[in-house]
Amino acid sequence: MTERQPVPRRQQILEALAREIEQHPASRITTARLAGVVGVSEAALYRHFPGKAAMFEALIGFAEDAVFGLVNRIVSEEPDSAERRCERIVAIVLRFAEQNAGIARVLLGEALVGEDRALVERVGRFFERLETQLRTIIRDAGDANLAQRSRAGASANLMIAFIIGRMHQYSASGLRRRPTEDLERQWPMIAGAVFG
Repeated sequence: MTERQPVPRRQQILEALAREIEQHPASRITTARLAGVVGVSEAALYRHFPGKAAMFEALIGFAEDAVFGLVNRIVSEEPDSAERRCERIVAIVLRFAEQNAGIARVLLGEALVGEDRALVERVGRFFERLETQLRTIIRDAGDANLAQRSRAGASANLMIAFIIGRMHQYSASGLRRRPTEDLERQWPMIAGAVFG
């Protein structure tokens, strides 16, 4: 029988923060409340993070690592089909949001109200980076025609708007309207506008 390794305290804190954001979206999460949820003192929280902003930074960093790690794999695995790469990237981001609702609320900025402005800017850079990746895929596709290449920026922005919109719907619905709901029917409409 294998013994299960205990979850490191730092990870416990981040998981608790993400859960609190998911379960109490309208509430401001204080370090005192978070410490109570984790079952440690506030001083123990500060041994792992210098402040709440650092906790949010770590959640954003987790999202960046998870999403862009998968994006990089998709780009290398689907070298011939820009449409298929874009479809997989959109689906990956929406699945990530669905499986990590608390972090999705951080990425949308909902959990960052009243927090350090640098956090909001970092989240903006997350979506800018994703948009740049999509634009590059469309622009550099071997089978892309001149019209597709000239619309690459607008097309990438359309996909980002779709992703953010679906994430907002998920959050606003109280996590009932999944971001991946109807994706298999909606993607052909987006692909038709971008690649058609």
